[in-house]
Amino acid sequence: MGTRRFILGKILQALLTLAFVLVFNFFLFRVIPSDPLEQLLGPDAFEPPNIEQLTRDLGLDEPLPQQFLIYARNTFALDFGDSFSFQGQDVKQVISERIWPTLLLVATSTIASAAIGLLIGIHAGWRHGSRFDKGSQVLTLFVYAMPEFWFGILVLMAFAEGVGPFPSLFPAGGYSTPGTDITGLAHVADVLTHLALPWFVLTVALMGQYALIMRNSLIGVMSDQFVVTARAKGVREKQILWGHVVPNALLPTFTIVLLSLGFVFGGVIAVEYVFSYPGLGLLRCGRSNFRTSRCSRACSCCSPPRSSSRTSSPTSCTHIWTPESGPCHACTVPGTART
Repeated sequence: MGTRRFILGKILQALLTLAFVLVFNFFLFRVIPSDPLEQLLGPDAFEPPNIEQLTRDLGLDEPLPQQFLIYARNTFALDFGDSFSFQGQDVKQVISERIWPTLLLVATSTIASAAIGLLIGIHAGWRHGSRFDKGSQVLTLFVYAMPEFWFGILVLMAFAEGVGPFPSLFPAGGYSTPGTDITGLAHVADVLTHLALPWFVLTVALMGQYALIMRNSLIGVMSDQFVVTARAKGVREKQILWGHVVPNALLPTFTIVLLSLGFVFGGVIAVEYVFSYPGLGLLRCGRSNFRTSRCSRACSCCSPPRSSSRTSSPTSCTHIWTPESGPCHACTVPGTART
């Protein structure tokens, strides 16, 4: 009976969370102080006949409760309509084109940061109070508290722009070199070159929390009775660590790792913003107006954004990248273009 009540409670919490997300996304773009019809039509076509026709086409002449019901029905049917910013493309098509770069970035960096963070946390917790423990705590606390966009800008300046006599080593942004028609290993190398800087920033940013959680969890497990019993039986320390302590201390870190992988569907906003990386995060952080509302709401229904609360708005190019766009002349970041 207790297990059934627990499961039903979790299901109810999930349904309430989904309802809150639907309501929030629905009203978010209706409280923005701008006229959506004027944004869509433009000042030249902003005439009464055009306004009435577009109002009927978008269903904005319906009562607000009716609009919400239509929105909820279309959301559950995964029908997000056509994109206003990307003419002629369905919202699902726009998202499907950008989920793969985000998947490549988030999945690989999460695996790498989890492996590094777990090793640091295990050795720091096992040698609690040692010099390695104190030094690793300083490092992990620093990278954990470090704003991702700030660290990304430093990395961008050092390795993409070059420092002093040292030349730039990596591209400043994008997913691949625009205007090129390369395939095979050359294309893979080009993609990995563009991926290197955002991957490094995200790996370092995530590493700190995994190391801290693993260290604290390991220290807590080391005081349990089964560890004391194993030592009293004469079991070797190495066997106690890897056979008994680490498996029991992995659960909290494993939970955080799975949550981080869940952000694939929301995008890593701060990192993709700084490096103009064409993933879901950059798609979501475009101009918050009615033109981008359908794509933003579709992304929000999948997952919340992976953006740390300790970060503020970064200053970088926010233009949506397309392979055909070429360099952005407004900010000189390769592979970006205005929407």
